[in-house]
Amino acid sequence: MTYTLATIGYEGTTVPAFLDALHAGKVELVVDVRAVASSRRPGFAKTRLSANVEEAGMGYLHLRALGTPSEGRAAARSGRHDEMRRIFLAHLATEAAQDQLADLADLVRGGRRVCLLCYEADPAHCHRTLVAQALGELVPITVDDLRPQVEVD
Repeated sequence: MTYTLATIGYEGTTVPAFLDALHAGKVELVVDVRAVASSRRPGFAKTRLSANVEEAGMGYLHLRALGTPSEGRAAARSGRHDEMRRIFLAHLATEAAQDQLADLADLVRGGRRVCLLCYEADPAHCHRTLVAQALGELVPITVDDLRPQVEVD
């Protein structure tokens, strides 16, 4: 059996548009893969995000060990995506990250529609794509990159 894994980034979007994208993607569990689950965007810090997602009828789980270390986040902010990728893949090889990757695989095998959440809008520049690729080595998945409507100023 092949499972569908969704991914989503909240960069430039609003909470309502984000939740609409999750509903359209039939998401049942949002898995936050940020190392630091805080945000300057209203509604996307861990406590409020968890409440928003749960009020919308979905579950929320933070898997901190699947987040990018600070030096990787700095590289990503500077547009050094290859460096971020190298840093994150080294981090992903750690015991803590591998343990949480195994937990994620169990969640996906459990049949719930899971969505990996991070900030970056473009999945090609986000570590969540690397998490999804590593997960695909443990459980057969297809990836559905959800793209919420972007807020226009």
